[in-house]
Amino acid sequence: MKSVEDLMLLDFYGNLLTDKMRDALDLYLNDDLSITEIAAECDISRQGAHDTVKRAMQQLKSYEDKLGLVARFSEQMKSVEKAVELIDRNETDKAREVLLDLRDEIEG
Repeated sequence: MKSVEDLMLLDFYGNLLTDKMRDALDLYLNDDLSITEIAAECDISRQGAHDTVKRAMQQLKSYEDKLGLVARFSEQMKSVEKAVELIDRNETDKAREVLLDLRDEIEG
């Protein structure tokens, strides 16, 4: 099943995959091609396309398990959304606190 998280994994870690894996997964996730269509596009067997897409996703998930960049980005985006919500409610002091906490987190 394709998800927003899968797309984010490809965006964050796609360049760490081989060209073949990245291209096949890009066709699957971004162009919404079927395994059969990917096989034809990449001039490989259907089984080869399936295995390539599956291995690529496993590799991306392995990178995320080790590095956690997508999870960290998602948490940071929640902080930004919270700050915007506070600004919309004219609670600028609270928004400033949220943004300062986010800055401290980013700076490490």
